[in-house]
Amino acid sequence: MKMVVAIVRPEKLSEVLEALFHAEVRGLTITRVQGHGGEIERVETYRGTTVKMELSEKVRLEIGVSDHFVETTVNAILGAARTGLVGDGKVFVVPVEKVYRIRTGEEDQAAVTPIAETVAG
Repeated sequence: MKMVVAIVRPEKLSEVLEALFHAEVRGLTITRVQGHGGEIERVETYRGTTVKMELSEKVRLEIGVSDHFVETTVNAILGAARTGLVGDGKVFVVPVEKVYRIRTGEEDQAAVTPIAETVAG
């Protein structure tokens, strides 16, 4: 099992989500974040004061996947998030020691593999 963590441009989020959906990757967490990587620092004027903007708005996606879904997940993100410009982001693949599905108590691969049942609302 792995945790795929991607930091992408906010304007690419819809394309990334669509690519993940088409790749049948389900279950993710999205967080709006700020960060600094290789982008050129911007200087802006705010209320007459010059301010150096060092942090860029980004979106962080966290996706727990079985080992056989790692490559599919990463390729979907890379293909949809890439603009070719500095600041496109990063994808990290991190090993996961243990996973539990709270609702059922399932563990490990059973807990990260999408369930086939439909939940009545």
